[in-house]
Amino acid sequence: MTVDGTEGLVADVHRIGVVGSGIMGAGIAELCAKAGLDVVVAVSSERSLEAGPARVAKSLDRAVSRGKLDAAQRDAALGRITFTRDLGSLGDRQLVVEAVKEDEELKLDVFAALDKIVEAPDAILASNTSSLSIARLAKATTRPERVVGIHFFNPVPVLPLVEIVESVLTGTDTTDRAEAFVAGTLGKSVVRAPDRAGFIVNSLLFPYLLSAIRLVDSGQASAETVDRAMVLGCSHPLGPLALADLIGLDTTVSIAEALYEEFKEPLYAPPPLLRRMVESGFLGKKSGRGFHHYG
Repeated sequence: MTVDGTEGLVADVHRIGVVGSGIMGAGIAELCAKAGLDVVVAVSSERSLEAGPARVAKSLDRAVSRGKLDAAQRDAALGRITFTRDLGSLGDRQLVVEAVKEDEELKLDVFAALDKIVEAPDAILASNTSSLSIARLAKATTRPERVVGIHFFNPVPVLPLVEIVESVLTGTDTTDRAEAFVAGTLGKSVVRAPDRAGFIVNSLLFPYLLSAIRLVDSGQASAETVDRAMVLGCSHPLGPLALADLIGLDTTVSIAEALYEEFKEPLYAPPPLLRRMVESGFLGKKSGRGFHHYG
């Protein structure tokens, strides 16, 4: 699938690299594989080398059970994804998406390494960061004009939106190629977002989530009451506490900290309860417990 006028821009992008195999990295790898692309996923541990393929397989099995794919399509998609602990395996990739933990120092290290590894001078180096500065990440490389934000939303195979984030250092051709790839090859809807903490969606979403957490923190309402009120009163598919659990409470803290660091507005500051929960290992759905319990 391509959109008008983008065929030439996306024709040269068919070898994809992904760094990280968590919820977002696995989702990006699955999406690209279903689009017929050759995908290499670089992970940091033996545990991830097992968990990453299992995460993708589970998601594809779910798609088969819901009639979105047939078994042959599932098997073909799985066959297009290679998992490796060798970051050097991304050397021949034409587009690499960094999808590691929302930690600026870690992301800077990844981009510095990719700069040395990825061979093609016109390859796109992208970050799936939810809130961090694309310009700062780009400065870790010798080709900042090739660095762009490609921010997917969880779950990646399902949600239609992707934010394309162009920094002051990003080349116009890089932004155009990234948008053409996401819209034309992956079939997603694209909005261009400013290179500021939170971009568009999270800068609006997180004050809402953090306000809900403050309600619970102050004892004014339980998490169950807040979520039920917003689902039934505003027709939201998920309440704010359930959504924070889905995002991951550790990621929620990281995004809130990035927003507060940039804007210094109290509505962006992580509430004490949120910090204590993360320190205690209550990370949300992925750990089995957050504001709600998960079996």
